[in-house]
Amino acid sequence: GILEKIRLYLIKKLLPRLEDRRKYHQEFASSTSFHGLHNIVQTRSKTRKVLWLLVVAGCLAVVIWQICSRFIYYFSWPTTTTVVVQYVENVKFPAVTFCNLNRFQTHAVSNLRIIFVIWNIVSGVLQKFVTEDKYSQELYDFLHGNQNFSIKEFTRKNGFYLNSSTLLECEFFGKPCYPQDFEHVFTEYGNCFTFNHNDLPARRVSLSGRGLHLLFDVQQEKFTDEPALGHTDAGITFVIHSPKELPRFDGLGLLTPVGTHAQVAIRQLKSIIQEYPWGECKPDIKLQYHKIYSTNGCLQECKARYIQDWCGCLPFILPGNGTECDLLKFYNCVYPAVYDIEIKGLCTVGTHNSTCPTPCEETDYPTTITYSSFGGEKAIKHFSTKLKKSPEYIRQNLVRIDIKYHDLSYKITQQQKALTISELLADVGGQLGLFCGASMITIIELLEYIFTNFCWMCIFLLLKAPEMPQWNNPSQNQPTHNEKKKGIQEC
Repeated sequence: GILEKIRLYLIKKLLPRLEDRRKYHQEFASSTSFHGLHNIVQTRSKTRKVLWLLVVAGCLAVVIWQICSRFIYYFSWPTTTTVVVQYVENVKFPAVTFCNLNRFQTHAVSNLRIIFVIWNIVSGVLQKFVTEDKYSQELYDFLHGNQNFSIKEFTRKNGFYLNSSTLLECEFFGKPCYPQDFEHVFTEYGNCFTFNHNDLPARRVSLSGRGLHLLFDVQQEKFTDEPALGHTDAGITFVIHSPKELPRFDGLGLLTPVGTHAQVAIRQLKSIIQEYPWGECKPDIKLQYHKIYSTNGCLQECKARYIQDWCGCLPFILPGNGTECDLLKFYNCVYPAVYDIEIKGLCTVGTHNSTCPTPCEETDYPTTITYSSFGGEKAIKHFSTKLKKSPEYIRQNLVRIDIKYHDLSYKITQQQKALTISELLADVGGQLGLFCGASMITIIELLEYIFTNFCWMCIFLLLKAPEMPQWNNPSQNQPTHNEKKKGIQEC
């Protein structure tokens, strides 16, 4: 039948004779570029055969061990960190956001304490504050009695302002600057103002030791916070950041009290993080309302999405285009929603599988700040005459800040792959060549040899398969059972 025809074809066409197979094995061992095998086959001394067999087996074991260790090391995703200092002719100046520690004008409203409590609730979206229960009833009465009250507009009109009376001097690299060169932004300190916002136009420094020179008048008698709520300081707080990023004050703001001169020396530090699994960054993440990715901007957009879904509105201090939340929504929905977001960990930062992983490239500005008392006797008399204020007022209200580059250089901290795929292949090839004299051609020869023997084994198993039952008498031209048996034995 059909099975017998297949058997005959396999025997005559595909399965070589025993002598041919032995000759194929001997020729492979003699001609392969896998060193050592021909010494085992060709030598006639049994002692030398055993010695060469041990040598080849030992080298093969070492190669397997080395290759396995290199693959294990590669799949542990190792990294190295390099630090490079680049010196340049000029360097971009960062953005600097300034805020008055005193948030609101005292004459703006009779019950300023409630305004502070409301602002703590609003700014709790950015930084969590604890609202004291003793003000809850007073706050509840105020919210229901002033339903059209807008804390956003109140803060914009009655918070800290920047004009010629609060910004007495401004100079950038020898050229004067003015209040209109600063961009207004809301932070947890209320009204704040950013110099070099969005890097337009790009400001550069070509000499170290020169930069931004400012003189502020904090006007304590107009802007006084409530000591009962913990606001006891007077001065200017500022943060140095990338022009395309939002300012972040929680734990990063620098404080300059009144009556002092702060000299700030900055450096530029660029950090480059590898993508997962070597590092923790994800290069495909884009932000909707920010030009560049940052964990702070991502965290704000994450909070904005959850709050908009839960409360149907969007706080004005978060990015987005949703309907602005009124005070009742802030008190009844937004503030509890922020608490739930933090407790449940809905907006997480750090690792690659968090909501906001680390950025693949980030620019920081490490600072060194020194303080001195503002003005000598002649300087105090000069400003007293110029401002028509008493020397005591000068000491209690003026703040001088100088921000400059330490030198014209920037430092790059780059995380790199400790072992790339090309280096892995080079390691594997080096181990094969050192211990076995093998190469890619040798591997192809071995694969061909294994595949050929595998085909012969499959044919042999097919020939040994049980015979199919014959329902009809075999024809005369088919071999008998004895002939088939004899053929198999010969095979």
